[in-house]
Amino acid sequence: MNILDFPDEILLCILNKLNNINILYSLVDVNQRFDRLALDSNYIRDLDFTANDKSQEYHQSLDRFCTSILPRIHHQINKLILGQLSIERVLYVVDYPQLYSLSLVFCDTILIRLLNKQITHFNLKTEFRTIELFDIYEPTLFALILSFAKYLIDFTFVQCLRDASINSLFTLFSTNCVSSTLTKLKIDVNTLDDCLYILDGRFDCLSTLIIDIEKIRPLLSNIDTTKKITKLKYLSLTSISTTSYYHELVPLFRRMSNLEELTLFLFVKRINSTYIDGIHLNDEILIHMPRLNKFTFSITTLVCNRKSNIILPSNDDIQRSFIERRYQQIGSYADDNTMKIRARCHIYSLPYQFHMFHNVTNSFKGDIFNKVRSVIIIDEIRPFEHEFFQIISQSFPFLQTLSIQNDKPQKYKKYSFTFITFPHLAVLNLELAHINYVEQFLSERKTLLPCLLHLTIQYESLVMITNNFTNDPTRLNFTQLKTLVTDKSFVRPENFHSYFPQL
Repeated sequence: MNILDFPDEILLCILNKLNNINILYSLVDVNQRFDRLALDSNYIRDLDFTANDKSQEYHQSLDRFCTSILPRIHHQINKLILGQLSIERVLYVVDYPQLYSLSLVFCDTILIRLLNKQITHFNLKTEFRTIELFDIYEPTLFALILSFAKYLIDFTFVQCLRDASINSLFTLFSTNCVSSTLTKLKIDVNTLDDCLYILDGRFDCLSTLIIDIEKIRPLLSNIDTTKKITKLKYLSLTSISTTSYYHELVPLFRRMSNLEELTLFLFVKRINSTYIDGIHLNDEILIHMPRLNKFTFSITTLVCNRKSNIILPSNDDIQRSFIERRYQQIGSYADDNTMKIRARCHIYSLPYQFHMFHNVTNSFKGDIFNKVRSVIIIDEIRPFEHEFFQIISQSFPFLQTLSIQNDKPQKYKKYSFTFITFPHLAVLNLELAHINYVEQFLSERKTLLPCLLHLTIQYESLVMITNNFTNDPTRLNFTQLKTLVTDKSFVRPENFHSYFPQL
């Protein structure tokens, strides 16, 4: 009997007992009946690309699969199992909108042998494009590397994309994440719990920790928070998300009695309180670090006060709080007491060592910050006038990314002002900006942006700045733009290309 004589039910039973990758490769495009059976949605949801990846024909079949089959079924795939040979090809050829499970199977004996026998320095940068991949892949990979690397002393584990909702890196693998040789760890994590796990003694030779925390939240684990951390000599702790749980960090710092260098980059929100200043840092943290010889920091405090009896210090008061204590040169700017319901203060060591300079308000009076590449300017009370943008352009000569958050209209926009140039600005976010600032930055009559590549803007603002796409397009900073992000989709007008020739 010919296989074509079997009814569909029998054929499906046979197919379900075979590897679906082989079936798809063999049956797709043979005839319409085989296409209908092989491409059945129940049959193609789970794909395992590792079954025959040692065969000589694997590369040929993978090529055809990626070019001819995946584009037809990618929107229905729920689960993928990938190996070394297939991971890059399969993940990059199409998107997988319904994918929720990813398994990665690596059996590279050479890599395992190197990690096990001789590798002392290992640098891993993950660049997955979807958050779902991290949830499965990241903790497993971290634990595996530590289990194989018997001589590892310097480990960098950096993520390009993170989601703060992902579980702690150490929750599932706490017993495996240990090392008796590791002295330096650079790592991106999602929670403060991860930081405490790292410092709980599992890395008993760790002397240098460079850690970036996605968001500092209340502690969820029952880790011992009283044990002294005596081996640690250098700590760099960064968290760019605003936290209301700064008080969870202070006890951790007090346990580091032998710390010699400390670097902090924090955004702190305090309710019915005052700014973090030199007195607070000294009395609450630094006094517990007698061996500290270098303190590099950028700390922004956002205070939200409803109690009228709280008097905020002036910027002069902030500067005086650092005098006669063990600080190098200090910079600061602070909103005055008239804005105490919602006010900001930024204190930082000089020369400034970070590439980010965020939450800049009208209280900022300028300086020179050659290392800064990203700036966020924000003010809920006062408008940004032309002179303020001049200060920004002069203070950050190598600025590449700028976000403007202010819905207050300018008071002096009708006056004649000096032309401003941002020679390196490539990314501009105007989504939360008043139309005055859209005009300020996108009109070449006021500001020149020769390198602008990426613009985020409200659609209504785009309509206004172009006068519904009727203004002279040559007078706008759109010539080099490669990406345009708006808050809602719209039908491009016929002359859209004259405004955005690169889009």
